Amino acid sequence: MYKLALFDLDGTLTQSEFGIFTCAKHALSKFGIYESDAKKLRRFIGPPLYVSFAEFYGLTGDDGEAAVKYYRELYEKEEYKNAPVYDGIPALLKDLKAAGVELMVATSKPQDMAERVVEHVGLKDYFTAIVGPGREMQSASKKELIQKALSLFSGEKKDAVMIGDRKFDMEGAKASGIDSIGALYGYGSRDELLEYGARFLANTPGEIKNIILK
Repeated sequence: MYKLALFDLDGTLTQSEFGIFTCAKHALSKFGIYESDAKKLRRFIGPPLYVSFAEFYGLTGDDGEAAVKYYRELYEKEEYKNAPVYDGIPALLKDLKAAGVELMVATSKPQDMAERVVEHVGLKDYFTAIVGPGREMQSASKKELIQKALSLFSGEKKDAVMIGDRKFDMEGAKASGIDSIGALYGYGSRDELLEYGARFLANTPGEIKNIILK
């Protein structure tokens, strides 16, 4: 049985596409870019915002800073609330905690916003820590965030597992020397998760519980 479960936020705990898509489209429109392709907008789920705006739309330097500012203004005002918890997640967290598993969040979302989201959806009390980058960090890797979370854990690294839905989660777990569970109900594909090192795959939160408590 794993003793520490690290959860990604967007696409793993919450179905966050609604608020993220709205904010991304709003920010891009400020530069005359009108994006309506959901597949392209989905690329904003996972990596840091600075990386998404730069890699996918060429917004770097001052433009990149402005794009993030436009995005965050709308997100922080109201759209962070537009991310319902996936069915089965509250029961999963309750059962893991009852079994003695320590729970933390490890997300690329700025830590203060991650804390607001987790509190808004009513999951805050399940987690001993919520780990995310500071506002000033433009490209914090998932490896850095996972390692920060592990430093807060009193147990051994071999007893920890990362749960996420994108390659960044699997990649970060592998680089940190811990196992990972790919959440197939999120935004990444089976091929992506396996390619980047997922040890296990789960179709539902219930399957995640079975893997962690086996």
